[in-house]
Amino acid sequence: MSKPSRYAQAGVDIDAGDRVKKRIIQLARDTFSPGVLHRDGAFGGLYSLANLNLKKPVLVSSVDGVGTKVKVATMCGDHSGIGADLVNHCIDDILTCGAQPLLFLDYYACHTLDDSILVQVVEGMSAACKAAGVSLIGGETAQMSDVYAKNEYDLAGTIIGVVDEDDIIDGQSIQPGDALFALPSSGLHTNGYTLARKVLFDEAGVHIDETPEGFSQPLGKTLIKPHRCYLPEFHHVKDHVSIKGIAHITGGGFEGNIPRVLPDGCCARVDAAAWTPPAVFQLMQEKGSISRDEMYKVFNMGIGLIFIVSPCDAVKLSTLLPEGCKIGEIETGDGVKMNFES
Repeated sequence: MSKPSRYAQAGVDIDAGDRVKKRIIQLARDTFSPGVLHRDGAFGGLYSLANLNLKKPVLVSSVDGVGTKVKVATMCGDHSGIGADLVNHCIDDILTCGAQPLLFLDYYACHTLDDSILVQVVEGMSAACKAAGVSLIGGETAQMSDVYAKNEYDLAGTIIGVVDEDDIIDGQSIQPGDALFALPSSGLHTNGYTLARKVLFDEAGVHIDETPEGFSQPLGKTLIKPHRCYLPEFHHVKDHVSIKGIAHITGGGFEGNIPRVLPDGCCARVDAAAWTPPAVFQLMQEKGSISRDEMYKVFNMGIGLIFIVSPCDAVKLSTLLPEGCKIGEIETGDGVKMNFES
């Protein structure tokens, strides 16, 4: 029997990484587009822009993580959706500029590498990348037993996309009278899980396998439902309406995200009575005695993406995207004004 390496004894098992490398490489290759110039073992991923049919291509990049949603995935013993969470969140972030995603790179850090968990995570990433036409071109796996507790891991990703300079969506044409047209989220997406876990598990004592009243599935499955990707909806409508601005409702809720796309002198009035938040948000507010204002500052409350368009284009969107709805309009002023009156 061979003696364990000193590095493994110190907390880093190189052999564990080698065991899953071939599987991960294949999952990545499954996402490659013709632009990928790939060589196994290279220190960097190469991608050619030569075949992009753009007059003035502009690269768009973003980096993000999935926060403490990884803890809920661990509680559920289901890591199959967390990779898709990461990819879809990043896609939606650069979608706000009108960008088409091209490349994705991930960073997975843990206490000790668990082959089965890592493969589940990368399988989810690969599936989400393939669905969006994105190439999973590289990544990094780090074992840091001095940083992470046992059975814990963290996940982050970087995305690079492209948009023609003349087609950049920057919000500068937004004006009072324009409409906010919203698409529903699939749940919490990737934000607010620290508060959600404290309220639901620590304070209210709801079991992860329990199906609360008004829920269609157990709480755990509700919480780990993957972040939705809105790229298909964008492609479906972009040639039919003039999209002036796009807001991705992530951490910071409505007040933290909508102003990021508004020009000076414009205020967004959000009519919260225009939709009914899913049961999970109502349960958290009730069990945690969270104020209404804080709920809309922390969570997406069932709204994942907002298109800002002219009133006539809002009517077109209601036909093109029947699951969506108008939730307010642009007024003179600054920031966001939440309206809770029906």
